[in-house]
Amino acid sequence: MPATPAWPPRSAPRLFVPGPLEDGGQIALEGQQAHYLGKVMRVGAGDAVIACDDATGEWACEVVSAGKRDVVLSVRMKLREREDVPDFVLCAALLKKPNFDLVLEKATELGVAAVQPVVTRRCVADKLNPERALTIVTEAAEQCARTALPRVEEPTRLDALLRDWPEDRALFFADEQGGAPAAAAFAAHKGPAALLVGPEGGFDDTERDLVRAHPQARAITLGPRILRAETACISAIGLWMAVSGDWT
Repeated sequence: MPATPAWPPRSAPRLFVPGPLEDGGQIALEGQQAHYLGKVMRVGAGDAVIACDDATGEWACEVVSAGKRDVVLSVRMKLREREDVPDFVLCAALLKKPNFDLVLEKATELGVAAVQPVVTRRCVADKLNPERALTIVTEAAEQCARTALPRVEEPTRLDALLRDWPEDRALFFADEQGGAPAAAAFAAHKGPAALLVGPEGGFDDTERDLVRAHPQARAITLGPRILRAETACISAIGLWMAVSGDWT
C-alpha cells in the first residue's frame, strides 16, 4: 500500500492573516492575498494553505472556496505555537530604498525581534514607508516559515535613540574604526541586545564619540574589511544568531 501523503503538504502556500485563529474558524481573504492564492498559486476547494496570525501560531487550513474576488479558508488544526524570537534588535541607519529593503528582508529571515530605523547626519533618507516595510517583512517571514513578525519601529534620530536607551539592553556598535571582535563580544554577553549600524557614509566623529560614551554601548569590529552598511547588518546578525541566538 502506498503511504498516505502528509497533510498539509510542504508545498502549501503560507500567509500571515488577521487573527486570532482558532480550530474550526473561517477566514475570508480578499485583495492581494486572494489574488495570490487564486491566480498565482491556483488553489481550489480542498487544497491546503498554512496560515499564521502573529499571535497564536501556525495553522493548517483547507480552501472552502476560491472565487474571483475572495478565498475562504477553514482552519483545520494547529501546527506550531508562535515561536520564541531571540531578544535581538537591529538599529540600522536608513539607507537608499533598495538597500534598506534588503536589510528589512534579510533581518527578518535571520530572526531579529525588531528593526529600529535610525536617522544620522549622513543618512541619504530620513523617512520610511510603514506599509511598504510591513509588506517586505511579512513576505520575508512567509518565505522563511517564521511564525512571528518582527516589529518595524518608527525612524528615530540617533541622539533620541541613545537618550531613551534602556539600561538592561546592550548596544553593540559596529565601528569601522575598531572595537572588540564581534564573536567574542557576543559570546560574553547574556541578555537583551541590539546592533547599531551606520549609514553609507558612516557615522561622523561627533556621532561616534556620542555612541562610544554611552554606558550601554560596546564597540565591535566585523573584521579587517570595511563593509557596506547592508552587508554589516546581515553579517553581524548572522554571527549573533550563531553565537548567542537561536542557531545554537
